[in-house]
Amino acid sequence: MDVINDSFRNGFISLLESVGFLQQINQPTHSFNHTLDLVLTYGVEVEHVSVFPQNPVLSDHSLITFTFMIKDSSMLRTKSYYSRCLSDNAVAKFKEVIPVLIPGPPRVSPGINHYNLSPAEVDSIAEGAATSLRITLDSVAPLKKKIVNQRRCAPWYTSHIRTLKQKVRRLERKWHSCKIDSYHVAWKDCLLVYKKALRKARTAYFSSLIEENKNNPRFLFSTVVKLTKSHSVLDPRIPSSLSGEDFMSFFTDKVLAIREKANQAIPTTGPSPDVPTVGTCRVSNEPLSSFSPIYFSEASSLIQKSKTTTCLLDPIPTHLLKDVLPLIGSSILDQINGSLVSGYVPRSYKVAVIKPLLKKPSLDPDVLANYRPISNLPFISKVLEKVVVTQLLEHLQRNSLFEMFQSGFRAHHSTETALLKVTNDLLIASDHGLVSMLVLLDLSAAFDTVDHSILLQRLEHVIGIKGTALDWFRSYLSDRYQFAHVHGVPSSYSRVSHGVPQGSVLGPILFTLYMLPLGNIIRQHGINFHCYADDTQLYLSMKPEETEKLVKLQTCLKDIKSWMSSNFLLLNPGKTEVMVFGPEPLRDRLDHMITLDGISLTSSLSVRNLGVTFDQNLSFNSHIKLVSRSAFFHLRNISKIRKLLMQPDAEKLVHAFVTSRLDYCNSLLSGCPNNSLRSLQLIQNAAARVLTGIDKRDHISPVLASLHWLPVKFRITFKTLLLTYKVLRGLAPSYLEELVIPYQPNRPLRSQNAGLLVVPRVSRSRMGGRAFSYQAPLLWNQLPVQVREADSIATFKIRLKTYLFEKAYCY
Repeated sequence: MDVINDSFRNGFISLLESVGFLQQINQPTHSFNHTLDLVLTYGVEVEHVSVFPQNPVLSDHSLITFTFMIKDSSMLRTKSYYSRCLSDNAVAKFKEVIPVLIPGPPRVSPGINHYNLSPAEVDSIAEGAATSLRITLDSVAPLKKKIVNQRRCAPWYTSHIRTLKQKVRRLERKWHSCKIDSYHVAWKDCLLVYKKALRKARTAYFSSLIEENKNNPRFLFSTVVKLTKSHSVLDPRIPSSLSGEDFMSFFTDKVLAIREKANQAIPTTGPSPDVPTVGTCRVSNEPLSSFSPIYFSEASSLIQKSKTTTCLLDPIPTHLLKDVLPLIGSSILDQINGSLVSGYVPRSYKVAVIKPLLKKPSLDPDVLANYRPISNLPFISKVLEKVVVTQLLEHLQRNSLFEMFQSGFRAHHSTETALLKVTNDLLIASDHGLVSMLVLLDLSAAFDTVDHSILLQRLEHVIGIKGTALDWFRSYLSDRYQFAHVHGVPSSYSRVSHGVPQGSVLGPILFTLYMLPLGNIIRQHGINFHCYADDTQLYLSMKPEETEKLVKLQTCLKDIKSWMSSNFLLLNPGKTEVMVFGPEPLRDRLDHMITLDGISLTSSLSVRNLGVTFDQNLSFNSHIKLVSRSAFFHLRNISKIRKLLMQPDAEKLVHAFVTSRLDYCNSLLSGCPNNSLRSLQLIQNAAARVLTGIDKRDHISPVLASLHWLPVKFRITFKTLLLTYKVLRGLAPSYLEELVIPYQPNRPLRSQNAGLLVVPRVSRSRMGGRAFSYQAPLLWNQLPVQVREADSIATFKIRLKTYLFEKAYCY
């Protein structure tokens, strides 16, 4: 292990990294000063690693000692909770009583006159309906406290299986008592029947569980780790020494401290950074003066499509609300439309319950800073916000008010499209002999420090929101409260004077509108940039000797920091990362340091950007290693419980935990050499072997073909061509449309109507040949005409997969 250039050592380290093991020894352990003894850990924190001097009397190896902690998962701990018995009889009785308390069928026409209500009337309708629902539910299914032991449960253990087990035990006792062969045979036969029934019931239970939660990776992950008794099974509990008041005080003080620090950083001289950008901001020509009321069919569709999640503040469980929606639809419609027309948000909609969540299981649960606040809002308030978001997005789209290079929370935009644009520009710059500097900005608690008065001014003067629509947003942001719920005890209410609710539907959209002027500030300096919510990245390409451009970048960073401070946003220099890309000889000639707020930022060898690890050569080898490590971790867990699952259910887990990681932003890997993609292909091969149970020596291609899985390289091609099709059909961001140019010959040719694309030339290096603007046209022009001319995305996917499947397996 100490021979740096040894190929076996490097291969062994690469193998350890791919499966997530950590090597703890970094000094000689043998009498000849070689590192021969290793301590490999996985999921265990190791401390006080010591290598003692070698004792020739005992051994030619050194003694190694270390300490580690193993959590005892066998301890039974009691847990109390409140629950309701919502039986069929209770639900039927609830449906009988509730129409009397909340009468009236849904209105056919959502006329404004029906909902011209005062704020007091809107509050009365919302609180009255919630009270009626809560009282009725308490009468038919009251809350009851239960105290249970946290131990392994077997929900598939039915009365039939219990009867079979009792029969097996009786026959076993008879055989032990008299040793008659007939009893022994009967016992064995009954035992076989019992085991088959138990296995069948357990398989059926997990099949239904996976099918119901196939779109909920968090639930599937917790289910898998519980079955495998993984080290992360134990859910860290909040210590009894911490109360809800402690959490509320900490979260509130944290936001106030950040705002105070940002306020102190506001420049005292010179014009405000907002002043030169006001004239360059796109202002709405057509104001949004009011929100339109909706029909019951629209509200019903939104409610039925929403996730069945219940908040502590909801009067009844969400699944029950969906069941009785036809009976209480009039009241819900009155609440939504009354709020929209009057420009007032009910008080009960503006209360959030905070549930602290430990950021990582390995962190100390006694430290408040290791928790993040998770806000839960009432279900109907989220439905109201979805109605507002729909009409707000229509207004933004109609007036072209979106920031072009903001990819967060927008239709047809994603982290993949954002990274595709950035990597394309970096690769093209490298192809032209330029080096590029990428700066990833980090904000501290950005959503929680938004200033409400600045946000309302921006909504009015830039977005063009007037009248009752502006009153609605003013009401939405004012008089908000939150409290923490810890150990079943709520804290006192705390007023929310800053920030947008992170657990809301509307909060992320409001934050992107709050950040609108930032793009104009960056453009004034001629710096390329891209944003995804609060993640902002700047990049600049130049010759190594063009040091004046670094000065321009530093000036831009200074103005960004100044603007953010004046908008109560705090830029964190300690977590801001810098990276230099381009040919290695040119990188070495560039000074790898820039200054931000007097702090020198040194270029990193790798950075994590929107879930993808970038390296200086843009080879993505570091990213592939991390994907391999994570995918193998989940694949090992799935293999442990594979015998409990039927193949379709196991395949759902593989797609949820393994395939999703292979496919995430895989269009960035288009054009990568096969040697780099080999690790990802090995993951897919291993997943197929776990799923089908074939021997490791069997050929894998027929297995992949039988599963209808495209190999990794062809999955990358599929994603690239799918994005190209969306670009050509107007279903992709505008910044990607600029990278794909239809082919138009200078004179009439047969190919002019073939739907071909222009393939740009690659001049100096091969890095530019991996850019999306090169790979997409190159792959598109190789497609058959019937695939390119598909009239819908669904048809295109089917034809493209068929074409690539035949090409991959030579059919």
